Amino acid sequence: MIYMMYFLLFSLVLGLAAVASNPSPYFAALGLVVVAGIGCGVLIWHGGGFLSLILFLIYLGGMLVVFAYSAALAAEPYPEGWGSWPVLGLVLGYLLGVGSVGMLVGNNWYMESWVACDEFGEFYTGRGDVGGVAMLYSSGGFMLTMGAWVLLLTLFVILELTRGMSRGTLRAV
Repeated sequence: MIYMMYFLLFSLVLGLAAVASNPSPYFAALGLVVVAGIGCGVLIWHGGGFLSLILFLIYLGGMLVVFAYSAALAAEPYPEGWGSWPVLGLVLGYLLGVGSVGMLVGNNWYMESWVACDEFGEFYTGRGDVGGVAMLYSSGGFMLTMGAWVLLLTLFVILELTRGMSRGTLRAV
């Protein structure tokens, strides 16, 4: 069980380094899908099945459409892949940075803290992640509204960042 969690967390860090190297919008969108899937796998492993399903559906339904739209409008004639030398250097630099920070704070990390929210499931009448969703809508309404506004702002930032030299996604028709 611990090897599966190590594999998922290492894959998550590797996928985030691949996305952060930003080779091309095409590969970045594919990397984000893979990272979202691996993050949902980590949540499932900790007992948050409902939360991971909702996260995966909202992410793929909402944000990936924005990334696909902006990547289609910012088409590059010769996109760089993950195998090119500059991008590979960035990925290795990010992995070395994460590894060095992990070595610095690794003494305070305990594997005993990796417990699931339903560790003693036979004593619970409800699941832990469903209670969190109820709290989100009851006392977290303000943060839910702020999250929607942040996603709208993220849409405009992404569309502005992927604007090309001659044409952009926010252009007058």
